Amino acid sequence: MIAAPTSGSGKTTIARGLMALLLQKGKRVQPFKCGPDYIDTKFHEAVCGRPSINLDAFMATPEHVRELFTRYGEDADVCVVEGMMGLFDGYDRDRGSSAEIAQVLDIPVVLVVDAKSAAYSMAPLLSGFVNFKKEVRIAGVIYNKVGSEKHFNMLQQVCADLGLACYGYLPKSATLEQSSRYLGLDFSQQPETRQLVELLEHNVKWEKLLEL
Repeated sequence: MIAAPTSGSGKTTIARGLMALLLQKGKRVQPFKCGPDYIDTKFHEAVCGRPSINLDAFMATPEHVRELFTRYGEDADVCVVEGMMGLFDGYDRDRGSSAEIAQVLDIPVVLVVDAKSAAYSMAPLLSGFVNFKKEVRIAGVIYNKVGSEKHFNMLQQVCADLGLACYGYLPKSATLEQSSRYLGLDFSQQPETRQLVELLEHNVKWEKLLEL
């Protein structure tokens, strides 16, 4: 699961980019989306060439969520589930949240964290997420909007001190940020996808993600 502490952290950008990268590496990728969202699923489908399936713990039972995940992921090499909102945001506290779906499916969570204008302050933030509910398996972090190599080195210190895997980062990019503001207007035209895939291939340990 690709999730985040809050909305607007870059989940869709990184999830879509990882799907495209894994497809480029010859993997069959089955996309999923937490909640009833119909916009992100269209982005997923445009990238993967197969329908993205909604996993909604509000309108469906845990058994049905597991059935959907199993059925549609059966012939895939990797399933990528994009979370919704913040990881623990649900209709009643964390009920119906991405965290609940991760528990229901027993899948690891990779947090996409907007690191703009922050460095070691990420430590208490991530510590809180990791330790809030041990049943939710937070496997590691991908930092977004990283300003420089020095900035990334500082962020890696956070993960080292917390014993949390750092799977890499996505640098600040005006092109990628602008595209996220226009979600849903045109699914067919994503000119920055190649740039996004190149950045992720260079800066993210995608092979380590597959080991999860």
